Amino acid sequence: MNNPEIENILTSHGIKPTANRLLVLKDLARCSHPVNLADLEKSLDPMDKASIFRVLELFAEKDIVHVIEDGSRSLKYELCHGDHHSVSDQHAHFYCEKCDTVYCLDEIKLPVIDLPQGYQTKSINFMFKGICPNCNN
Repeated sequence: MNNPEIENILTSHGIKPTANRLLVLKDLARCSHPVNLADLEKSLDPMDKASIFRVLELFAEKDIVHVIEDGSRSLKYELCHGDHHSVSDQHAHFYCEKCDTVYCLDEIKLPVIDLPQGYQTKSINFMFKGICPNCNN
């Protein structure tokens, strides 16, 4: 993803494209699987952890990233794909308990569940856990 595309994503979500925001978004765009704050901190050195976290929080608030709870006590972040963020955009994930990697299972769409009246779904977390094919060999 080039800089004009990244800037366009930010501005289309009402976010001013600052240097830190551009760097974090560019780094997320290059990732092939959801990553945690520590992963981003390593690749975005010397940007400090607090700055990265603030950007991720803003991106989550503005629906640029999905926040994934995989049960490892470390939130994972992945770039939303598509023009808008909705529950129907979300998909299943697989957490490898051996290599601590979260994989997107884009082909597995999450079921639509009718909640009782008055409840509004913001996100769904559908996580498979086990051993990935790379670690299973």
